[in-house]
Amino acid sequence: MLVLFETSAGYAVFKLLDEKKLQETSNLYADFESPEKAAKVLKLVSFEKFDDTTQALAAVTATVEGKISKPLKKLLKRLVNSDIQEKLLVADSALGKAIKEKFSFECTANSSVQDLMRVIRSQADSLLQIDEKELAAMRIGLAHSLSRYKLKFSPDKVDTMIVQAIALLDDLDKEINNYIMRCKEWYGWHFPELAKIVQDNVAFCKIVLRIGYRTAAAELDLSDILPTDVETQVKEAAEISMGTEISEEDITNIRHLCTQVIEISDYRAQLFEYLKNRMMAVAPNLTVLVGELVGARLIAHAGSLVNLAKHPSSTIQILGAEKALFRAMKTKHDTPKYGLIYHASLVGQTSAKLKGKVSRMLAAKSSLAVRVDALGEDTDATMGIEQRADLEKKFSLLEQNATKRISGTGKMQAKFDKYQKNSERGQFNQDQSSTLPHKRQSDFGGRGGANKRFRSDNMNKSFVV
Repeated sequence: MLVLFETSAGYAVFKLLDEKKLQETSNLYADFESPEKAAKVLKLVSFEKFDDTTQALAAVTATVEGKISKPLKKLLKRLVNSDIQEKLLVADSALGKAIKEKFSFECTANSSVQDLMRVIRSQADSLLQIDEKELAAMRIGLAHSLSRYKLKFSPDKVDTMIVQAIALLDDLDKEINNYIMRCKEWYGWHFPELAKIVQDNVAFCKIVLRIGYRTAAAELDLSDILPTDVETQVKEAAEISMGTEISEEDITNIRHLCTQVIEISDYRAQLFEYLKNRMMAVAPNLTVLVGELVGARLIAHAGSLVNLAKHPSSTIQILGAEKALFRAMKTKHDTPKYGLIYHASLVGQTSAKLKGKVSRMLAAKSSLAVRVDALGEDTDATMGIEQRADLEKKFSLLEQNATKRISGTGKMQAKFDKYQKNSERGQFNQDQSSTLPHKRQSDFGGRGGANKRFRSDNMNKSFVV
């Protein structure tokens, strides 16, 4: 009886010397307590070693799928050529079925065989005559390679880079804002009008580096930094500026700060391009739908692309608005309609009344897109482009319907009709235009009316109301 044993180093075929041991698996571990005892039970017949990790990965992948790999086929052919017709014990029943169909070996795979494989593995280094450290290194390398294969691992699909890049991008924005604020306040003591004329931060820093003192602005050419009209305004303002005089040391430190702002701004632009390329490689469909920054923030907030794919669309819709959600649930108010997805271009283009509905529709499509990106094998953005075009059509129809409802609602039409009827009702009566009192007879004998009348008695006359 032969035993096919699979290791990270290769395939081995052992001959079971005592077949009765297979029937007494409860005490089988006692026969493998030492290499000497294991050698009395098993004898190595043939061993096919893997050439490298790639071949080992291909062989293990084929074994997992129930197929016969090239090294195993080579080993079994040697057994067939040697006319060894014995029962073959295998660990996997699917593999045993494939071997039986290909080489007509009678294969057996049951719980007793599994127990035998377990005890063989405990003495594999001595039975195969391989160093234990070398076998352990092969085992770890093959395990890592197999894990990468199962997860479809690719360096381009690492979403950790996106999480770090978007966090760094936000930090750079904060630092740039702080630096430029200090720079404008600092240089504003000398030339306060410049900050109002030049709004762009990088252009402001370049001008400060170029001119230094404001008195030198009239003699310098700033056309490569500013338009002609803005350059003229800067030079005119420099001549009549109300700023104070500062020392050369102050100008030197201000210029150092401006240099830092320009360098950080350039690095921020480079980092944004890197983030765009990485997002198109990792999540192309999500990027097409919501944009690079919003998609990266969603991935960073969820922790990874796979975690984001596990979220339903309702969670993606309010992702980033957790505080508002729990506050609304605690105070029993309306829950938020959107979170980070609010900053997507499709949501920003719609009117305020439709932002909640648009966010819900966009979140539903985004949840499908991120699942395709995380779990699918396609690397193009075909689905995202189709879904975005579909959403844009739906949003345009929503905008048209909303405009029609606002321009002529049923209530406004009813009010207009009522106003027209009131304006055309009846004609002017001249008898009712007089303000003088007049006599009017009452049918109720003076009770229950607001009319005045005269009543004559037998003795005297009086007014009765």
